[in-house]
Amino acid sequence: MQPVRRRITEILKEKGSATVAELAVQLGMAPVSVRHHLEILTGEGLVELNGLRRRDGAGRPSQVYGLTESAYRLFPQRHDVLANHLLAELKAALPEAVVRGVLQRVAQRTAQEAPAEEQGQTVEDRLDQVADFLSNRGYEARWVSCDDHYELHACNCPYAGVSERHPEICLMDQAILQQLIPGTIRLETRVLNGAAHCRYLIPAQEDVEPQPASNPDSNA
Repeated sequence: MQPVRRRITEILKEKGSATVAELAVQLGMAPVSVRHHLEILTGEGLVELNGLRRRDGAGRPSQVYGLTESAYRLFPQRHDVLANHLLAELKAALPEAVVRGVLQRVAQRTAQEAPAEEQGQTVEDRLDQVADFLSNRGYEARWVSCDDHYELHACNCPYAGVSERHPEICLMDQAILQQLIPGTIRLETRVLNGAAHCRYLIPAQEDVEPQPASNPDSNA
């Protein structure tokens, strides 16, 4: 990010909000230049107008700017460290079956956020929906049609840094897909095992009974 715009986000992060005049003083810049950078940050979805602030005495109120939720990704995050510690404590304190049950329930919560399957919907249409849903959550999902089955490819692991230490996460991902797509889903390859992407196989026939998720500790 351009240094001035980066500094604007840091000031807004520290103060919570600021006017153009306040930012201009902090940056040692002309207000017109600050407005230019704010317009760019607003266009990028990182800064938003939070309201108006009335000055002491006469005069028009000043516009107040703040960071959007998307802007918080610009600052250091340690979600992977927290998740690793939490899972390690769960696995140390609880039986394996209980931990897996927790992950299954997390999968159910995630699946409930997806668009519901429509009556008469084709497998292809459902795969489009599911791929979009997963991509919006960081999986960069794509699907292809093969001779007698479909393949769904998850080209990115949004839990990288956690799944390496806790491969049970792969079981959770597979459980999500089993709830979203009709038929049996089998995990064929995994990024965790060195593959370019996680590859799930889905039979073309729609009358196959779902099977339990495979053990993520087994080799793909």
